[in-house]
Amino acid sequence: MSTATPTRPRRETLNLRIPAAERNLIDRAASSAGKTRTDFILEAARRAAEEALLDRALMVVNPAAYSEFIKRLDRPAQSNARLRRTMQAKASWKTA
Repeated sequence: MSTATPTRPRRETLNLRIPAAERNLIDRAASSAGKTRTDFILEAARRAAEEALLDRALMVVNPAAYSEFIKRLDRPAQSNARLRRTMQAKASWKTA
């Protein structure tokens, strides 16, 4: 009985020319994160690309919906238990 070999998506090559000091910095960071240089760079580039695109998201709404949105933004915040808990909680980066 033969087993089918899973097919992997084709990967493209991306060549970069960078100064040795920058490559060494990337290598040290990748090593400290337990990743290969390629995985480290791909993750950082993907994250930067997503952030760049999300920062440019455009929402189109009709004038009535926009007016209601602005009214809600201009209203003072209403105190509630969840908001009080959030405001009293210590920042996660300060609890360590």
